[in-house]
Amino acid sequence: MQHLDPESLGLLALGEDLGDDAADHLRSCASCAADYAGLRRAVLAAKPGPPDATALEPPGPQVWAGIHRSLGLSTAVAADPIGSPASWRSRPPAPAPLPPQTPAGPPTPLPSREEQPGRKREPGGGSGWIRRPGVWLAAAAATALLAAGVFWSVQQNQPAVTPLAQTELAPVAQHSATGSARVVETKDGQRTLEVKVDKNEARGYQEVWLIAPDLSRLVSLGVMTSESGTFAVPAGLDLGEYPIVDVSDEPVDGNPAHSSVSIVRGTLDS
Repeated sequence: MQHLDPESLGLLALGEDLGDDAADHLRSCASCAADYAGLRRAVLAAKPGPPDATALEPPGPQVWAGIHRSLGLSTAVAADPIGSPASWRSRPPAPAPLPPQTPAGPPTPLPSREEQPGRKREPGGGSGWIRRPGVWLAAAAATALLAAGVFWSVQQNQPAVTPLAQTELAPVAQHSATGSARVVETKDGQRTLEVKVDKNEARGYQEVWLIAPDLSRLVSLGVMTSESGTFAVPAGLDLGEYPIVDVSDEPVDGNPAHSSVSIVRGTLDS
């Protein structure tokens, strides 16, 4: 079982529908579900309106102090523009959205910038908010703090892994690709095999296998569509009995057996 890639997890967190296969995997894979939960909290925290202090842990004032120091800003903007969670809760709620207008005829052209009432032109052109450094500095700070919060949230939800075994992958026969493989275990006991090769030399497609030392027994872990992949190791499979990692070149012929054409191979060291 191959895990969902970061792009798919990000789209799911944003509310995109990637089909039943992605949804089923998310329900059955604790690792991907944890990553999704962290990204989803970041999306909810970034929605318009007053920040939700429960969605992400707010960064301390030292974060803005570091930004202020690195950018060499003036003392006029030394105060943390985001403030504390208590100040978030004291802010008035965002105004309700205006109801949509129902056009009663041809749309009325908008007045030109010079004709718009109440619009004050800045000397030399440009909108006033662009020319006020305090406004865009606060906006830049908010963006930086939100990015830091998203990174912190994702990192907090990354499952801790314990390396169990690893090997270097050497080319087989006429091939020249090399790579590496390692088996890691998460806190919940799930084992995965992480495989990397420096190039894809398959004429058909790459398939990843665990093989017994005498090459008489083998277990397919799945198809690797790029130069790296992560594969679930079946529960109960003894890596001591299947220590050889093999990436094969498989033709698109519908035959599930090994093609006998290996690209790279290596033996796991526990």
